Amino acid sequence: MAETASSSSAPVAKKAILKPFHNVRAHSNPLADHLFEDCPTTPDHADWKACFPAFLEANPETQVTMADIGCGFGGLLVELSPMFPKKLILGLEIRDRVVDYDQERIKTLRSSNPGQYENIYVLRSNAMKFLPNHFHKGQLEKIFFLFPDPHFKKCNIRRRIINTTLLSDYAYVLKEGGVLYTVTDVNDLHVWMASHLDSFPLFRRLTESELEADPVVPKLLASSEEGKKVDRNMGQKYIACYVRVADSFVHPSSS
Repeated sequence: MAETASSSSAPVAKKAILKPFHNVRAHSNPLADHLFEDCPTTPDHADWKACFPAFLEANPETQVTMADIGCGFGGLLVELSPMFPKKLILGLEIRDRVVDYDQERIKTLRSSNPGQYENIYVLRSNAMKFLPNHFHKGQLEKIFFLFPDPHFKKCNIRRRIINTTLLSDYAYVLKEGGVLYTVTDVNDLHVWMASHLDSFPLFRRLTESELEADPVVPKLLASSEEGKKVDRNMGQKYIACYVRVADSFVHPSSS
């Protein structure tokens, strides 16, 4: 996802922050080896005070409960921050120059709006490899996948962020009743993601009435630069959201 620095819903910063468009790839190979200095060995080793210093000083026991995977330029984070002022929301992004922009943007928003945006932050990481390094089992209430790379080539399909293997990780970090959100403008990718989620036993697709009742859903369609670009091109957006259900497996009792 991507977002302009002067979103209509975000306050105007005192100092303009330029996006690092120069030499920034639209996507990054998630299967390549990268050095992630911010990636903790385990969730217990995560330095959340460095990410949310003011918030955790007042609320030291609060944990991150929402994650935007591939957050781009942070548009969704900025939208969600005032909606959930008592929740910690983390964006994970693999491109280092984009993360640098996000962190500077959040720093500027905080200084320009005292007491606001203290509950959002962005770290550089590869969610396809290191998601359980950041979050405990059942820690998250919401996890977002907005306009992920479709990886059209057959040889690159294994790079797609939604697949059967990775769904196990997402089910692990989501609490029962937590919601996984997907949005794309590529119908083939939408069908792919929905088919994998439909066949996974720990997720149930939300009904139309449940989607209408969820205040987050409208933000998914219009908060990011990718979403705005689709609107400008009069394109179609496809959304599919799934709730984490209880594991129906009952372990045999020992005799």
